[in-house]
Amino acid sequence: MREIFQTLYDYLQYPFVRYALIVGVLIALCSSLLGVTLVLKRFSFIGDGLSHVAFGAIAIAAVLGLTNEMLLVLPVTVICAILLLCVGQKAKIRGDASIAMLSVGALAVGYLLMNVFSTSSTVSGDVCSTLFGAVSILTLSMTEVWLCVILSVIVLAVFVLFYNKIFAVTFDESFAQATGTRASLYNLLVAVIVAVVVVLAMNLVGSLLISALVIFPALCAMRLFQNFKAVTVCAAILSVFCALIGLVISLLADTPIGSTIVCVNIAAFLLCSLIGCLKGK
Repeated sequence: MREIFQTLYDYLQYPFVRYALIVGVLIALCSSLLGVTLVLKRFSFIGDGLSHVAFGAIAIAAVLGLTNEMLLVLPVTVICAILLLCVGQKAKIRGDASIAMLSVGALAVGYLLMNVFSTSSTVSGDVCSTLFGAVSILTLSMTEVWLCVILSVIVLAVFVLFYNKIFAVTFDESFAQATGTRASLYNLLVAVIVAVVVVLAMNLVGSLLISALVIFPALCAMRLFQNFKAVTVCAAILSVFCALIGLVISLLADTPIGSTIVCVNIAAFLLCSLIGCLKGK
């Protein structure tokens, strides 16, 4: 045990490891807060759909030779999020069907572009890294870390400032509209925040595993509490804890970061489900 702590201490002496921990915690925190709202609105898989859109945007950015992918990926993902959460609710193709169409389509187009217009000799490796996450979280520059910090602070500030309105729109959108709340505006706000979090999380867990950061902490908390505020706080704490544990295990055992964090979340869900069953009895 002492050797493990010593190894971990040695790792923490490297700035890139500290950057990865900071970014991982912030992304996990933001994802969990939004996860509660998305799960209750039956829109859990929007993270999965938007992550595939981001994958397609990354492929286009690579083909165009953009040095900063964020300039294309973030706007495209935000626009698609707005279409899914706002426009999609009034369209003929609703909810899960629209997410499935957008998700599969973006994934197919992205993979096709990366193969046809490949600028790399290791296309399969690039695709795998983008889909499942890679060591890119350990190669973050100081600029990328600060960008993540700033965007995360904005997401947290928006959630805290508009907590009551988001709560109202989450549980009863029709009643919220009847009381004068501009539900469409807050749906738009949630859509933009979700898109930002998805883009930030791609470096941590990859585009195929982002939904885990959104869904698992919220479901874990719902097994333990029934109050919205308690569920939100519990989900945030569990998500940060699982992200830290996953990152530490990944560093010590040399396992894929994204998959390790998701497996820790699965273990937490099973534990919370057991505790919930015991409490129910």
